[in-house]
Amino acid sequence: MDPSVEKILKLPTKQKIQILVLVAIIEAAALIWFLYLPKYNELKGLDADITRLEGEISEKTRVANNLPKLKLEYEQLNHELVLALAELPNSKEIPSLLTSITSLGKNAGLDFLTFRPKPEVPKDFYADVPVDIVVSGSYFSVANFFAAVANLPRIVNITNVTFSDIKNVNNRMMTKVTCLATTFRFLDKKEIKDDKKTAPQK
Repeated sequence: MDPSVEKILKLPTKQKIQILVLVAIIEAAALIWFLYLPKYNELKGLDADITRLEGEISEKTRVANNLPKLKLEYEQLNHELVLALAELPNSKEIPSLLTSITSLGKNAGLDFLTFRPKPEVPKDFYADVPVDIVVSGSYFSVANFFAAVANLPRIVNITNVTFSDIKNVNNRMMTKVTCLATTFRFLDKKEIKDDKKTAPQK
């Protein structure tokens, strides 16, 4: 028999129990450290993965359930975009639009003293097309002109309106009106790219 074992067997019972308990504790600690903890950590990781996947499934299910609604909203926005595009002329339509504005003024009884297109002002996807206008005529004619411009199928904003040389001629209040008429047009893809190239770097 192994001398170490014989020595342990000759020890008092109390010491034998203490040694046995110590061995059991060491074995239990080894089992916990080498077997239980790795499995426990692996289980925690799997639980986290399950929670994440359940969240993704829930989100994708919510999106899938809302898909018909989102599709309808997309179609409505697309329809609104088409309507908006119809209100903004392209570059080819600008001359005819400006001609329409002068025709409206003359039909309203106004005399055009100045009709001077200014340089376009490019924005993100469209450009402002401003025109300096000076007309003379009666208040009634001016009001009719502004109303006719507002009723155009294209967007034309009248701003910076100034009245001057107000006088009574044959019981009609005559005036000279200076204003800025601004319409807008969409930039084509090439113009947008060129504009981005020439834009100053921030």
